[in-house]
Amino acid sequence: MPTVFLRSGPNFQQEISIGDHVIFADEPFDVGGDDTGPDPYSLLLSALGACTAITMQMYAQRKQLPLQGLEIALTHASDYRKDCESCDDKPIKIAKLTVTITLHGPLAPEQQERLHAIAKRCPLHQTLIGEIEVTHLVGEATGA
Repeated sequence: MPTVFLRSGPNFQQEISIGDHVIFADEPFDVGGDDTGPDPYSLLLSALGACTAITMQMYAQRKQLPLQGLEIALTHASDYRKDCESCDDKPIKIAKLTVTITLHGPLAPEQQERLHAIAKRCPLHQTLIGEIEVTHLVGEATGA
């Protein structure tokens, strides 16, 4: 898997290099960005949607299911929970991702059910619901 490399651009714009591919991330105008690319949460949803679709398509091909296409709509929201046992007297913010999948093709009900179950087995979904360890390393500062 290639290393993802980011370089800051004007204002909040980020140039993202992934192997031979370059994309941009930014914040929308209403939060001070220049809207030159999707915001980070949209990129996260895009990655989850792409991984889900690819996983389902691979499974359908391997099992020779008549999947003719699919559409996935994803949304992100934050849910502030008021009651919990270890909140330290403040509400907990829980990220909620909603994935709506529409399948196309003459699929039997059991094939549709299986494909929806397979969607939850996509590697990115499994990463997001599992324990994630993020390590931050400090690179060398460069002069102007």
